[in-house]
Formats: sequence, C-alpha cells, structure tokens
Amino acid sequence: MNAPTELDRQEVLRVKLEVLRRQHRDLDDAIRALEDRGTADQLTLRRFKKQKLQLKDQIARIEDILTPDIIA
Repeated sequence: MNAPTELDRQEVLRVKLEVLRRQHRDLDDAIRALEDRGTADQLTLRRFKKQKLQLKDQIARIEDILTPDIIA
C-alpha cells in the first residue's frame, strides 16, 4: 500500500524539480539580459542572483531526495 504513495511523492518531486530548473534558467536569462543592457539596476541584479542561488539550493535538496544513497 505504501508503494503508490511513494511513487506519487517522487513524481511530485520530479515535477517540482523541473519547475525549479525552468525558473533557474529564466532568472539566468533575465540576469544576462540586464547585464547586457548596461543600465542594470544593481539592486535588482542582486535580488535575481539571490533568488537564483535559493533555487539552486532547492534543486540540490530535491535531487538528493530523488537519488538514493547506495553503499558499494
């Protein structure tokens, strides 16, 4: 009975992981666009970079959950 619940949880995590990766890429594109314009607001850039780091941390946590530790 636990197997379907675990599968559902993993599927939810996989979907969330993909959403977070997409947000990370979008922020990367936004940062690059602001920097290329040359008139970038430094406060906005810092906020975007901070959000990008937070997303990276969330991505790493979910990847750790989805990747089982195997002791050889």
